[in-house]
This record gives sequence, structure tokens and C-alpha cells, in this order.
Amino acid sequence: MIGPFLAIKYAAPQIAKRGGGSIICTASVAGLRAGAGGAAYSASKAGVINLVQSATQQLYGSGVRVNAICPGLIETGMTKGIYDMARASGQEERLGELNPLNRGGEPSEIAQAALFLASDEASYVNGAALVVDGGLSTSHPTARRFDLRML
Repeated sequence: MIGPFLAIKYAAPQIAKRGGGSIICTASVAGLRAGAGGAAYSASKAGVINLVQSATQQLYGSGVRVNAICPGLIETGMTKGIYDMARASGQEERLGELNPLNRGGEPSEIAQAALFLASDEASYVNGAALVVDGGLSTSHPTARRFDLRML
């Protein structure tokens, strides 16, 4: 969460001097609801979403827009292990089965969301948490028993 904070702190004044623009932070669907990630990860991503909303208010009138993208399961370096294990065990088709699109997302789909938020077409989008998760966040169908080791 320090990275997004510092990015906003130092980029916003420069962007404001140029007449405005866009700052985009990466959060996660795990920051929206419990059940999409571990407690510490989820809390940090919820913090990013709140930071975006708070920064939007702090930057009132500056012309600087601050938004977050909340990806679901996307094949990246962070999720490589999950994808590798699924492929090795012949379970690749199960990746993304919890979302209504029944698939994992592609990095290019997140890039397209970022391009939109950075563009003039999103000139009235500010303080938003744009969800790009195939519908996963419409329902987190997981139930876990309480385990202190998970915290």
C-alpha cells in the first residue's frame, strides 16, 4: 500500500500542474469482499481502494482523477504457481470456474481497462474501483472455517 500512496503523493502535484490527468492504482477483487484472498492481502487491497477514494477527495478541484482496477484471477507472475499446478494436474479448465465467464482473465484485459481509465473517455470517472473479474465479485462462494493461522 506504500507504493500507491507514494505514487499519488508525488505524481498528483505534477499532473495537476499540467492541467489534470489520471492516476490508476491496482487493487483486487480481494479488496472488495472476503473470500477472494488471504486476510493480509485482502486488507491491503481494501486499503488501496480506500486510498483511491480518499485521494479523490483530497485532490478536489485539481483535475487529477484517481481510480483503481480490481482484477480477478489473471495469469501473471503472482499467479504463475496456480496456473502451473493446474496445468500439471490436468485441471486447467477449472481455473476461473468460480466466475460466471468460467475462465481466468488475460493481462491484456486489465491493460484495456487501464487504457480506458487513462483516456479522455473516462474523464468523469473518479474515485472508482473498476472490477475486471469475469463476474467473480458478484458472489464469493467460499466458506472457510476460522483458523488463526490464516490471519
